[in-house]
Amino acid sequence: MALSRIATVVGGLLLSKGGRRFAGRHAGKLALATLAFELFQQHRNKTVSRGARGGPAGARPQSRTRWSGRRV
Repeated sequence: MALSRIATVVGGLLLSKGGRRFAGRHAGKLALATLAFELFQQHRNKTVSRGARGGPAGARPQSRTRWSGRRV
């Protein structure tokens, strides 16, 4: 599996003294950003590959009617 872009950037940060300080101070935020980016890519890849399985790739799902909150 290839390294993600965020992992490459974080690796580049660790090469300098200031980058190590930054990475140490923001380690939790960097980890959350990496996880969020990976989940986003997985979600995007699922929606792209879904077109090959069923229906045309450009087809939009049926829109749902929304409840307005008013009672009839």
